[in-house]
Amino acid sequence: MGKDYYKILGISKGASEDEIKKAYRKMALKYHPDKNKSPGAEEKFKEIAEAYDVLSDPQKKEVFDRYGEEGLKGGMGGGGGGGGGAGGAGGRPGNFTYSFHGDPHETFRMFFGNENPFESFFSFGGPQGGSSGGGGGGGGMGGRSPFFQFNTTRGMDDEMEVDGQDPFGQFGQTQGQRRKQQDPAVIRELPCSLEEINTGTTKKLKITRKVLNPDGRTTRSEDKILAIDVKPGWKAGTRITFPKEGDQTPHNVAADVQFIIKDKPHPTFTRDGSDIRYKARISLRDALCGTTISIPTLSGRKIPLQLTEVIKPNTVKRIPGEGLPLPKNPSQKGDLIVEFNVVFPNSIPQTAKEILKDLIPQS
Repeated sequence: MGKDYYKILGISKGASEDEIKKAYRKMALKYHPDKNKSPGAEEKFKEIAEAYDVLSDPQKKEVFDRYGEEGLKGGMGGGGGGGGGAGGAGGRPGNFTYSFHGDPHETFRMFFGNENPFESFFSFGGPQGGSSGGGGGGGGMGGRSPFFQFNTTRGMDDEMEVDGQDPFGQFGQTQGQRRKQQDPAVIRELPCSLEEINTGTTKKLKITRKVLNPDGRTTRSEDKILAIDVKPGWKAGTRITFPKEGDQTPHNVAADVQFIIKDKPHPTFTRDGSDIRYKARISLRDALCGTTISIPTLSGRKIPLQLTEVIKPNTVKRIPGEGLPLPKNPSQKGDLIVEFNVVFPNSIPQTAKEILKDLIPQS
């Protein structure tokens, strides 16, 4: 006679899906080898996993209900287990066979979302016996902007109880429930030019992530476009968060996806908060005698700047309102700060030296 999966879980034939889940939760926690050290507990743990594997699957359950374990696993006889006899209207599907995958810890992990939930609450001083496989880890995104791949961590969603008691109560837990844990945020830099910061822009990036299928157990890859509205004046380090746009699994809360504004190097200007700096190159003659130079701006205009006094080292000029928008008040702008690089000649004629000696007093 084959196994009676209903009897193994301590429920009656015709039990509902919720009753089957509750029975497995109770029995699996009671006989888990990390908790139950009695002889035969590990074999019982495996039987419980096999029973749940069959009864939680509608197709397997239907075959078992009609033909028992032997019929489910391809035997020619009927009976046993769930009580349904062999034969019957329609007959057993000729191409249907079942065998348990053999790893009760995998069933346990898939149900609770953790290889060993006991280790999530307390430590026994080291890894426990009987565990198999490793719960996948992982943070970070594969690939580079704008295409990302996300990894996930696992959490535990189901309420757990043993014989109606909190299984962790003896270790100081106040409730036998642990919610799904959210994966750490996935972070990427978002390079922006000073022109984009000056006017604001919209950037669209494609991400590739895992999403749950309707069955709630398996996943598929999905591409999604995220639109980022970069506001005028945003500073480097500004974070833009897309909640829960990371990988989805049955056992986690998807990670937030965050982008951090980073200034792109500019060929002409450097940024100083909401001000921008420009280094003008002038000759020693112009620095001493005066001149008018043309100053570029982020908008593409040219602004004439007249120099009438001697330009000494560290001299700066400010052109108000030609910098970047203020983040909290974009209608106002910082300044364009002009610094000077005075170019000295490699040599000068002797006659020029004599003239300069006469014109410029010693300090």
